[in-house]
Amino acid sequence: MTDVTRVLGIDPGSQITGYGVIDIQQKLDKTVLINSGEVRTKGEHRDRLRQIFTNIGEVVKQFQPDEVSVERVFVHRNADSALKLGQARAAALCATFEADLPIYEYAARQIKKAIVGRGSADKTQVQHMVKLVLSMESPPNFDEADALAAALCHAHVRGTRSLLKEAMVSS
Repeated sequence: MTDVTRVLGIDPGSQITGYGVIDIQQKLDKTVLINSGEVRTKGEHRDRLRQIFTNIGEVVKQFQPDEVSVERVFVHRNADSALKLGQARAAALCATFEADLPIYEYAARQIKKAIVGRGSADKTQVQHMVKLVLSMESPPNFDEADALAAALCHAHVRGTRSLLKEAMVSS
């Protein structure tokens, strides 16, 4: 097992899909920002899905993550919105399939709790904490921050699992 794991965080959306790539440096207990951004889509819904698939596929090819972390879809009051969000999420995840990456899903509340300390944190609080944790000069856009938060949440969960494994082996 390598000391560095690269994680792609995805915040799916049919109009804006955020992504963030971080390196988890296990031995140093450190996370490093590699890249982040947004896929802003235009056109008909099928065109938007294609843009998400293509752009996230390019991110995977360029940055070669080891794992993917994505926010689990929650049920909206509007069924049509929920379906479109689910399709955008599927387009983003399908873009990672060729690389055969493990995918980890986290509820929005779990991500917020890992980053801010409260599952009911608002977007501004998540944005602020992501900026601080990753030592960013300026705050990322909201969708970008949410994607980075998903990646950071995974880093936290992954670190906890690693510590538990070590404790079990040494006992």
